[in-house]
Amino acid sequence: MERSTGYRIDELARRFGLEARGDATRVIRGVAPLRRAQGDQLAFLAHPRYAVDLAHTQAGVVVLRAEHADASPVPALVTKDPYLAYARLAALFENVPPPAPGVHPTAIVAADAKVDPSASVGPCCVIEPGATVAAGATLGPHCVIGADCTVGAQSRLGARVTLVVRVALGKRVLIHAGAVLGADGFGLARDRDGWVKVPQLGGVRVGDDCEIGANTTIDRGALEDTVLEEDVRLDNQIQIAHNVRIGAHSALAGCAAVAGSATIGRDCLIGGGAGVLGHLDIADGVTITAMTLVTHSIRKAGVYSSGAPVEENRAWRRNAARMRQLDGMARRIAALEKQLQALIKERS
Repeated sequence: MERSTGYRIDELARRFGLEARGDATRVIRGVAPLRRAQGDQLAFLAHPRYAVDLAHTQAGVVVLRAEHADASPVPALVTKDPYLAYARLAALFENVPPPAPGVHPTAIVAADAKVDPSASVGPCCVIEPGATVAAGATLGPHCVIGADCTVGAQSRLGARVTLVVRVALGKRVLIHAGAVLGADGFGLARDRDGWVKVPQLGGVRVGDDCEIGANTTIDRGALEDTVLEEDVRLDNQIQIAHNVRIGAHSALAGCAAVAGSATIGRDCLIGGGAGVLGHLDIADGVTITAMTLVTHSIRKAGVYSSGAPVEENRAWRRNAARMRQLDGMARRIAALEKQLQALIKERS
């Protein structure tokens, strides 16, 4: 059915392999939160915390798990993973007009740059010598595609994205506004009179279907490339240092930072504000919770955490004071244990 007239519930069920319950002839024309959804909108219930809202919803249909279906006062689409199903369903209602192909008159394109006729180059973009923009790619306003950079087919760059030098994007890469890829890595050698800059001679390689958030920075390598394998997802304001390698399907939340030459495995999840020190290896399937500082390599899949959770200020101040006493307390305990062992030997 055409998007302008919506989708029947039974059509959505067939298209996405969901189980429809209730009146499956209703037409859905949009999406909304469970609390505010109206009769022609789709909502979802993925977390039990929001189950209280289900009893009062006026949505046209709710995507939920089987255990919540009987409690729904409206038609339901039943699935094992409501959030995943919602993500796919909601894409039907994302009305993003396709950009017009061609190069805007204000753009500057080097004579030897290659821009496919089907690509869209926005206002005030700069495409430098040796750069390539492949078929169906989109550059938002004020993007800079540096020397010897490649924007892969169907990739989309938001406003003011900068590819500095030797950056290669795969197919269908999405980069949000303000991101910078290929800037100098932080390579410095100490001299008696100050710092000596180490040339950054590598590049950045980004695999197919990756997403890079707004104002995120990915530095180019010193000798080898900084690499994101396919389907890596980076949130906003993340720092990826030179020579880092991130395995396929891994995701990093906002303000995370990965220092130089660290390797993160496949299918890893790194929470917001977490830090990974340089030259460490993180195994496949590792989850690092928010604000964790990783100071050693992790060789086994699992969930890892550090840092102190929030508490009332007075209690935090007491505990912080006691933290400073831990070393002395440990020494006293060790001394007492030795005295206890000596007494046991004397009595035996």
